[in-house]
Amino acid sequence: MDSHRGVARRIDHLGRIVVPAELRRALGIEPGDELEVATDGPAITLTKVETRCVFCGAERALRPFRAKLVCGRCASELGESPGPDGGEPGGAGSGLAL
Repeated sequence: MDSHRGVARRIDHLGRIVVPAELRRALGIEPGDELEVATDGPAITLTKVETRCVFCGAERALRPFRAKLVCGRCASELGESPGPDGGEPGGAGSGLAL
């Protein structure tokens, strides 16, 4: 789908819109995923908030790896050095910098 063209959607009485299925599939957006809503001049942007390891789906001790989030175990398997606690950077439940 061309990034300069979009699909018009009507906002319902609660302020909701439906993200088209083809966009959800292309961006890997699934039910329950979080989207960041922001403004960029006159435009509203939606950005998928990554909350899981892209390889195994773990939700804890994530860190960036080539612009994606990975857990300590997967980072070790990829050859990354472990975090300060011996494998999970930042400790269990560490926050994410977005």
